[in-house]
Amino acid sequence: MSKIGYILRRLLRMDYGAMLRTARMLHKKTGKATLWLLFDMVRCARKYGAGYVDYKIAEMYRLTPEQRETQITREASNRIVAKMNDKAYWHHFDDKAEFNTLFAGQVRRGWIDLRGATEEALAQWAEGRGDVIGKPMEGSSGNGIVKYKRGELPSLEALRLAGIGLLEDCVRQHEALDALCPTSVNTVRVATLLGDKKQGIVYASLRVGNGNVVDNVDQGGMAAPVALATGVLTAVGADKQGNRYETHPMTGARIPGFGIPYWAETVDMCLRAMHVVPQVRFVAWDVAVTPDGPVLIEGNSFPSHAVPQFAAHYPDGIGILPRFREFIDF
Repeated sequence: MSKIGYILRRLLRMDYGAMLRTARMLHKKTGKATLWLLFDMVRCARKYGAGYVDYKIAEMYRLTPEQRETQITREASNRIVAKMNDKAYWHHFDDKAEFNTLFAGQVRRGWIDLRGATEEALAQWAEGRGDVIGKPMEGSSGNGIVKYKRGELPSLEALRLAGIGLLEDCVRQHEALDALCPTSVNTVRVATLLGDKKQGIVYASLRVGNGNVVDNVDQGGMAAPVALATGVLTAVGADKQGNRYETHPMTGARIPGFGIPYWAETVDMCLRAMHVVPQVRFVAWDVAVTPDGPVLIEGNSFPSHAVPQFAAHYPDGIGILPRFREFIDF
């Protein structure tokens, strides 16, 4: 899709009410005129392919044109995915049962596909199990995920009516991550790229919940960047509302300087996983770190571009796009 075509489609589908609300919110935050912010959003949409959420998250209103060029906007993200990932192979990641089968050695937990299950098969699978997680068979951003306590699993019909297509054993996270936030499994987002220039990890972030059962930033969670060499968090936690957290608001645990357990094993697992479906060259892996090491939660063939571009993580205003250019021509 050409850049002009992409922008025209975005203009037709734009939620202008949400855009205006964003401009008003940024007016209160920055003191800049709402009308100026609206016109600047349009400028950034035309020149950089940025949506109003990109504009807010990257704080583009404070950036120079040179700094704006370095941000990974929605349009830039779409072009990277289109260049690197053959859509014919997305199903290996989009279908959660297929993903669990393909990456069984890295998933390492029990699960059941409810699409062909019977009540008897579900009862047999659930017998003796503890808490389980219910997921839609497809979907993203943590939408539709439900935790069921031991002995409180609904009937197969009720699960299907709720849109649940797959059940999994709950992952028990490492005690260090539990101390950050115990309400969710706090996963490491590790983005790998089989690039034309080089291959490896483009970026990594720790996603941390904030009271919800999931840690996704679209569900109120936060993220902090990870130093690839050490597995240590290098900056504050940040969320999509623009909040910054030196310490976690629920637990008081300090975020910058936190070291992720089993980091070397996490890196090794993701670097091996990126070769399993080589037709999908850009994947964001969600990794849970358990007391026994890392396990895969899922792989994303169309990764969210919000997580690696929070303004709080780029105080010099230089975004992450130059990092992608180390791997691919873009």
